[in-house]
Amino acid sequence: MQQNKLIEQVKKLREELGLGIMEIKAALEEAEGDEKKAKEILKKKGFEKAEKRAEKEVHQGRVATYTHQTGKIGSIVELLCETGFVARGEDFMKLARELCLQVAAMEPKDAKELLKQDYIKDPSRKVDELVKELIAKVGENIKVGRIARIEI
Repeated sequence: MQQNKLIEQVKKLREELGLGIMEIKAALEEAEGDEKKAKEILKKKGFEKAEKRAEKEVHQGRVATYTHQTGKIGSIVELLCETGFVARGEDFMKLARELCLQVAAMEPKDAKELLKQDYIKDPSRKVDELVKELIAKVGENIKVGRIARIEI
């Protein structure tokens, strides 16, 4: 029964976090089956991975745009990564869209300020955490390049 519970927990966390099976299993074992503790362990390890990759050059990426429904506010974000493969990924494109919404709503003056802001959809998290979580998931360095917001 214990093994079945572990398998179910691994499946659940894999769907939720998108991380590797062995990484999740090791975190659950370290946390003695406590899913909340396992998530914290995975988050910490992910941030450590992100720090290790921080010096990797980013030559690929995507430019994302957002226009508010009124047509009077628009934003553009340059999101950079190491390879075109990651730039074409669904998670990368989703992050780029989320950053555009953040820029439109919160008016940061530059990428550095953007990364320090509370995430509009979950104020308990910083925008920087979103980027680091994706770095941990895809295993590549990701940086926010230029940003702009225009309002009529």
